[in-house]
Amino acid sequence: MRARAEAMDCIPRRNLDTPSSCALTKAVANVDRIDLFRVFARVVECTNFTRAADTLGLPRSSVSAAIQELEGRIGARLLHRTTRKVSPTQDGIALYERCLRLIADVEETENLFRQTSVGPGGMLRVDVPGRIGRLIIAPALPGFLASYPKIDIALGLTDRAIDLVEERVDCVLRVGKPQDSGMIARPIGNLALINVASPLYLSRHGTPCTPGDMETHQVVQYASPSNGRIGPWEWLDGETARTLTTQGRVTVNSAEAYIACCLAGLGLIQIPAYDVQQHLRAGELIEVMPAYRAAPMPMNLLYPHRQHLSRRVQVFADWLDALLKEQLICDLGGRE
Repeated sequence: MRARAEAMDCIPRRNLDTPSSCALTKAVANVDRIDLFRVFARVVECTNFTRAADTLGLPRSSVSAAIQELEGRIGARLLHRTTRKVSPTQDGIALYERCLRLIADVEETENLFRQTSVGPGGMLRVDVPGRIGRLIIAPALPGFLASYPKIDIALGLTDRAIDLVEERVDCVLRVGKPQDSGMIARPIGNLALINVASPLYLSRHGTPCTPGDMETHQVVQYASPSNGRIGPWEWLDGETARTLTTQGRVTVNSAEAYIACCLAGLGLIQIPAYDVQQHLRAGELIEVMPAYRAAPMPMNLLYPHRQHLSRRVQVFADWLDALLKEQLICDLGGRE
């Protein structure tokens, strides 16, 4: 790391003797090199000086000055600037990748020499699916907070896709295949999906035994909160995933409404097993077609590629992993 820093000092610097350049140099005189790298990385990720400044808690002018100072040190233009967004040049892309590694190296080194007796602390911003947060995570949080008294948690409960950088979230828990290639995914496990209906619905329409019977049945349609897409009915035929277009008179976009409509007898649903365990035990819902379940859904903890995990994120991730595997996770075969 020191060799890299010394190499930076050997790069010829542009002439910064103009009044405006002197003002910029004074503005960032107390900013060390690693902080310049952090500012640059955030601007690349936010594609906007104002958003980057907001997430860093800095004035926009300071962010702009830091980028100009870094470009002066490097001796190359790092960003393409327009009125609407910024994007890295070829030199900027190369530097961005190096910055990620350098920032991670520095933070890891700092963590090595912190007194472990102090313990991790600070605000941890987490976003999780609504029902997992309400049914599983929130009831268990007192134990986590008792174990880590210096950590505070801002817990968001949403099912939509969010921008971790722009919304200043440290990590998110998501069910399904990760869509954002810019995120690092820590696999937690797989959630079993089951087919259920209410006794009222089954008494009126009969019980389907195979997917072929679905032609005469109603389902509660579920529209993705992110894109509005309604997915087909799914099941595994051995190792092969099969789908079927179904009919239904009601469409919802939340898990709460999905379950409520099923309880009301409006149709069959496919749902993670943990979501309806209480209803199954109470006899309010009944599993149907148990031999024709959909493939289990992967669950991942996501955090930004740029971010070396802080100690507070690490301990939360370990705690969450153990909690969910204890209460939710099925094996790869999709059976609990």
